[in-house]
Amino acid sequence: MKKIDFQRRHFLENLGLGLSSLPFVSGLSSLQATSNKTSFPKQRLVIMFSPNGTLPNDFWPDSFGSDVPLALKPILEPLSPYKNQMLLLKGVDNKIRGDGDGHMRGMSCLLTATELNPGNIQGGSDTPAGWASGISIDQHVRNFLQSREETRTRFGSLEFGVAVPNRADPWTRMSYAGDNKPMAPIDDPGQMFNRLYGGSKDREHLSSVVDHVRNDIKRIAGQISAEDRTLLDEHLHLVRQLENDIAAAKAQSDLDHPEPDIDPDIELVNDNTPEISRMQIDLMVNALANDMTRVASLQFMRSVGQARMRWLDVKDGHHSLSHKPDKDLEAYSKLKQINTWFATELAYLVKRLSETPEPGGVGGNMLDYTQIVWVNELGKGNSHTLSNIPFVFIGGGAGFKTNRALDFDGTPHNRLWLTLAQAMGDTELQSFGTERFNKGGALNLV
Repeated sequence: MKKIDFQRRHFLENLGLGLSSLPFVSGLSSLQATSNKTSFPKQRLVIMFSPNGTLPNDFWPDSFGSDVPLALKPILEPLSPYKNQMLLLKGVDNKIRGDGDGHMRGMSCLLTATELNPGNIQGGSDTPAGWASGISIDQHVRNFLQSREETRTRFGSLEFGVAVPNRADPWTRMSYAGDNKPMAPIDDPGQMFNRLYGGSKDREHLSSVVDHVRNDIKRIAGQISAEDRTLLDEHLHLVRQLENDIAAAKAQSDLDHPEPDIDPDIELVNDNTPEISRMQIDLMVNALANDMTRVASLQFMRSVGQARMRWLDVKDGHHSLSHKPDKDLEAYSKLKQINTWFATELAYLVKRLSETPEPGGVGGNMLDYTQIVWVNELGKGNSHTLSNIPFVFIGGGAGFKTNRALDFDGTPHNRLWLTLAQAMGDTELQSFGTERFNKGGALNLV
């Protein structure tokens, strides 16, 4: 057992609390001394993925430059309230080549920045390939934070999914614990809820998770600050609400994502996918606020995915639409709707973080201490390009200068992840992913 876990549990026992209360009180600043954590501001990392490229004309701003205020195009308009905390990066390319098709390398090399292993998974007309041969940036940051007692959390990282199909291949995995070690996201909010608040199934016949711990937590009400009492009350309320939402979704059998084993012509995603998305985001914000983790990812669907987003009145498969020529105005309009919807979901995450005061009494809100990165495996869907991949940074977690768009004119994305790792505290790291693409070192984003 880790020392930090033993100290937390011993302290809870002294207060007369059961271990089921740990997920609710572990992040309260009033109790931080029990886990040898200091009150300095936290740094958090959230990576969000959406597939099949973007529409450059409706995504990239007209002007770039360090001193040019950011002007958002239509796809990013849902994020306009947070423009001052945004940084757009163009000209950052995935230069990883080797085995696998563009989508495979786009997806599984996106966060790892290194080649795919040889394998027997055939994609397109390119050579077959296997899993990525290195660790992904989110897991690198996770390992760095977990290596230090003052930044270690109950979960080193949490991988959330939304409508990710029940299959395992390089098109469905972006996070890697290491060489040949893909990590599957959890796209069922019920499963994620049970992971965070464990043991709830054993109590279903008696009470909810909240009912089980509420009387227990009353014992520490007089020993925590007013700010922590407010945070705890909000946390309990949100958990109860999520319990109800998840139960309703399960009752309707809406948490399954049926799909054939072979890449389908028709790929079904449930009509309640928007509701699942919001549940996952709420669970993520709860976990971050209570310091269960400081690294999380949110994966929407998959590369080459043919999701039919009927809630947008789009009945065509996403991947097929992304291959239509730009002059196909109907397809273009539908793709614009799809990409704007992803931006809207990101805006909800940003809003939740911006409205939540930063725990610990350090001032500001959680967005000030969280670095969100929105990524895509392709720059443009109908050309399968791995250049000009859209990278959107939001928040103050890495300390980058915001309210601007920069064009790095073909810089390998290895250097971007190196920059992010150093900004998250790993200042001794000198390269990330494939060594030869780190020439020039970290980018200047401050």
